Amino acid sequence: MNLIFLGPPGAGKGTHAVRLAHELNIPQISTGDMLRQHVREKTALGQEASRFMDAGELVPDDVIIGMVRQRLQQPDCANGYIFDGFPRTVAQAEALSSFTDIDAVINLIADDEVIIRRLSGRRVCSACSGTFHISRLENPTVCPDCGGTLIHRADDAEETVLNRLEVYHRQTEALIAYYRNKGLLLDVQGGGGVEENYAGVKRALKLA
Repeated sequence: MNLIFLGPPGAGKGTHAVRLAHELNIPQISTGDMLRQHVREKTALGQEASRFMDAGELVPDDVIIGMVRQRLQQPDCANGYIFDGFPRTVAQAEALSSFTDIDAVINLIADDEVIIRRLSGRRVCSACSGTFHISRLENPTVCPDCGGTLIHRADDAEETVLNRLEVYHRQTEALIAYYRNKGLLLDVQGGGGVEENYAGVKRALKLA
């Protein structure tokens, strides 16, 4: 099963993609992780990407698509895969369709207010990298797992979250329409609790 998870930042794409990938025994593919690995290993594509990243520019689609094409040729993708937050544009979707087929696209829907509340309340441990929400913490500065210091990342500041949402809406509205027109889009509510939302994902895919 070849799947794509779409949704605004904080909608649960990564959480649900990792869980479903484990259940189906297929890889969850994050282009961000893939990009960092290529740069770290200094592959030809990684070196090309570094030139743009070092200049503070976006990595071009052809470089990202090249990495994706290589990744899908790995043996663990033989029975399927889950893309987490990729493609981001119609151009990337069209390029992807030239060398692989997608079975379904999960579109996680959550109101901006829910996303802002989730992300702006998120805290990350500087020691163990655990992620928590202040609504579930007795002490919002101390990690309940290891005792490390919890930090509020700049990415999770409310102003930054608003900017990320604006970019998401601007880039992905056309992408959602693209996959809906192909009959591949499955809308799933992502505004509830983790278990409730994950159950919705499985129902949409007829896995529950």
